[in-house]
Amino acid sequence: MAADTRKRQSFGGRSAFIFAAVGSAVGLGNIWRFPYQAYENGGGAFLIPYLVALLTAGIPYLIYEFAIGHRFRGSAPVSYRRIHRAAEPIGWWQVGVAAVITIYYAAIIGWSLSYTFFAFTKAWGDDPETFMMSDYLQVSDTVAPGLDFVPGVLFPMILIWVIVLAILATGVQKGLGRVSQIFIPILLLAFGALVIIALTLPGAATGLNAFFTPDFSALLDASVWIAAYTQIFFSLSIGFGIMVTYASYMKRRTNLTGSAFTVGFANSSFEILCGIGVFATLGFMASNLGVGVDEVATQGIGLAFVVFPTILNAAPMGNLLGVLFFGSLVIAGFTSVVSLSEVVIAAVADKTGWSRVPSTLVVGGALATLSILFFSTTTGLSLLDTTDAFVNAIGIAGAAVVALVVVGWVLRRLRPMSDHVNAISNIKVGGLFRFLLGGVTPVVLAVLVAQKLIEFATEGYEGYPGWFLGVFGWGMSASLIVGAVLLSFIPWHGRSALHTQHTHEDVAPDDGDGTETNSSNDESEVQA
Repeated sequence: MAADTRKRQSFGGRSAFIFAAVGSAVGLGNIWRFPYQAYENGGGAFLIPYLVALLTAGIPYLIYEFAIGHRFRGSAPVSYRRIHRAAEPIGWWQVGVAAVITIYYAAIIGWSLSYTFFAFTKAWGDDPETFMMSDYLQVSDTVAPGLDFVPGVLFPMILIWVIVLAILATGVQKGLGRVSQIFIPILLLAFGALVIIALTLPGAATGLNAFFTPDFSALLDASVWIAAYTQIFFSLSIGFGIMVTYASYMKRRTNLTGSAFTVGFANSSFEILCGIGVFATLGFMASNLGVGVDEVATQGIGLAFVVFPTILNAAPMGNLLGVLFFGSLVIAGFTSVVSLSEVVIAAVADKTGWSRVPSTLVVGGALATLSILFFSTTTGLSLLDTTDAFVNAIGIAGAAVVALVVVGWVLRRLRPMSDHVNAISNIKVGGLFRFLLGGVTPVVLAVLVAQKLIEFATEGYEGYPGWFLGVFGWGMSASLIVGAVLLSFIPWHGRSALHTQHTHEDVAPDDGDGTETNSSNDESEVQA
């Protein structure tokens, strides 16, 4: 293999990559989405379909994305372009999804940062819901986007973006690798301390019983299995370019399957830890109010910024619990937004040939500007709610389905991917791996996308006006696809990664007809 004309940055070692991948996977959804999903879908019995989904879809897709990024040594657009010219839009679609999530994710981290300081004095008072909506977010009566900025959201967001861009500008190992190696242990310590304190609260056992008591009849409900696959897929940060991009920074000889199993089980272990901490705390609240756990259990923003402050008002050591909880949200969200931003920055840098600092300042600056303009205002909450629902249900899952159908069914490239994995990994993959990726996973995800499309089309979403959903829901989703196609027609610059950085050719490429060819990095195509 020829030496790279322009050397690609890399992680210092496999441990740095694993910390970065875990930092990306562990996010807000682990803390405020998984516990409620498990509770609503069979309690302890939900762990059965959850584990099945992890082994049959989550880890195989992780291996698939690791293989693409590692072999083709590029961001999502470069890697898919090297598979086939027609596959490049898939990479840009994933980049667009990552960009949308990035710009609203930063707002939630800003809220969490504010609430970390509010927790010292319990500044939310006796009515956390009114404080959140009226006093803090100052939510407008209209959903039409405006420029009425909320200082309490604006300044934390500016601070977060300054730190994020500074980290990304320092590079892969010094930035992405180091921040994850520092923050992930801190997150585990902070949330671990929260769980220990929560388990000592009166009523904690009631909450844990509600969380873990199995309802095995739920296993006969197809929606429970779909919920498990949905949770695994979204939780692992797969399907929107992060793992492809991160894998492109791995060294030539890297154990891909071992890394995938480590990341997958680390993420799921943290989710279960979150379920213990959250439901122990909810059990205390239910006992304190004299109601059932089902009357206080919720998820998302309501759990984090309304229910938890209410619990903290009555809990022993409420101030400390609050700092630990909201501080954990900040760290979990922060490592994720760094990963998401890297997807977009790396894609533009690879296409244009720009170096790390200019691409970070230009692309990262644009993301930060959009983030602040749209989500630090009095109308930011409704916009966040809508974009999050549509980009998760249609963008992430839709792009993943198309990627698997195109790569697996149309281009028949799953076998070369598995061959590449086997050449450098301890745990080998074969026919079962290809069956899961080419059959089970795309079918499950297609069902999920179809359900959401029908639901949004027939029921709308959260009572928002049709024009609003048309622009920021349907319109946003469609624009990501159209934009992806248009970006793929822009010629690759002579200094782009497509021309200057070669692939890891541990396994000879396959033309799809059973013959092997030599890889090349020309403008037309690099076969996989």
